Amino acid sequence: MPGLLLLAVAFLSTSVHASPVSTAASGQEHGYPVIVHENGYTSAPYHGPYVGTPTTIGAAKAPTTLAAEIEPKPPNPTATYYNSLGVPTEPMPAPYVPAGGLGTNGTLPRYMVESDFDFESIALGTYQEWIELDLFHDGLARFTDEEFEEAGLGPDARSLIEFMANQESGHATLLSNMLGEAAPKQCVYNYPYNTVREWLDFNQRVTRFGESGVWGFISHLDSREVANLLSLSISTEARQQMIFRQMSGLSPMNVWFENGWPQSWAWTMLAPYISYCPENTTRLAWQNFPTLNILNNPNINRINPSDTADNGSESTGRRITDPSVSDVDDGQGCLHASGTGINCDPAIAHNRSEPLSFPGKQVFLEWEAPGKPVGPNNSYITATTAGEPKFVAWSSQLNLTYSPLTVTGDHTGYTFQPEGFVYEDDGIINGTMAMALTDLDLFVTPFNLSMLNPHIVALGLYMAG
Repeated sequence: MPGLLLLAVAFLSTSVHASPVSTAASGQEHGYPVIVHENGYTSAPYHGPYVGTPTTIGAAKAPTTLAAEIEPKPPNPTATYYNSLGVPTEPMPAPYVPAGGLGTNGTLPRYMVESDFDFESIALGTYQEWIELDLFHDGLARFTDEEFEEAGLGPDARSLIEFMANQESGHATLLSNMLGEAAPKQCVYNYPYNTVREWLDFNQRVTRFGESGVWGFISHLDSREVANLLSLSISTEARQQMIFRQMSGLSPMNVWFENGWPQSWAWTMLAPYISYCPENTTRLAWQNFPTLNILNNPNINRINPSDTADNGSESTGRRITDPSVSDVDDGQGCLHASGTGINCDPAIAHNRSEPLSFPGKQVFLEWEAPGKPVGPNNSYITATTAGEPKFVAWSSQLNLTYSPLTVTGDHTGYTFQPEGFVYEDDGIINGTMAMALTDLDLFVTPFNLSMLNPHIVALGLYMAG
């Protein structure tokens, strides 16, 4: 079937190819229908905490597990290619086709997951797309036009957000079709915001762990076809994250490289906001880490973001990616502030005099013990296999950087924000980024970051810039 555009709803688990279908070639007036919430709403009719008793506990498990962690190994013995001449070294399979590559041998693409790793990864992505679909619609429905205007967002901006919500319906449909009939369904959510500013801040955090979570696993998928289509949706997610940062008055692009995170990091950040899911919704195998609370996380709504009250938390709650409170003392808020470098109204870009964070900043931390019920129906349990925390891992750009942890009490401590650069003057710590407590300073790189998981005590989100 020709074309490379949309995945047909008919191609679920019963199809052997699940080929994309060109709407131009089909003669349809509209594209294929998207999957919608089972009650027909674009957003769940209820938002709030789960009040029932879970009937299933824990992450999805296989019949057996082979080891406690993946053993570090030397480079793959087949990784030997090096070209010092700059010209092709092997016979070409066809004119203008250099030797090598995956999925380039003429076989018909099959746009379906090919392993448990693929399934669990794309299922996580489907949970992510569903919450974003609901989240964007919820804010548009919850707040009045006047509240949006006060936050600096007119009807054009609201129309853009509605379009982004519509994008999520397509993303959820695409991923669901690549999974088949066991794909997760839309759930009910419990959100942490009370104002438009807090909603925007939460949106830029959710799209950050949604984007970074996919960058972390996309190159590891067994199905290259699935990775190809997923890349087409996650590139849109990256634009959404940038736009929500602009609407929050933050720099839209403050790093040279976007960071990729393991699936368990993204699931840890996502799960606390899912209240409950329909019966028999597919469960995930990923880990839920205990929450790391950054007590003096910068408040994006302040002229001086680090000037939080007595180094206390200015988040709307205690969940892992809760936004900063927008109600700050008169004269301290940056929304509509006049003067050079202090305004944080929605804009293409702002240069702010006071950075959100800075090298050498003392960062105060508090972390939860494992064993807390979280996620859909309170049916997942936070867990760690790590020993006592000794380091803080900062995951940003191309780097995972450690700083020593000073423990000050029962599940409390502090560290200092590291200084360093990736290239030239590009600081290693910036953006909406992940932080973790670890029991050792294990050497990992962007491609094998999940090797750190057995050594993570707790996981958090830091507003570095």
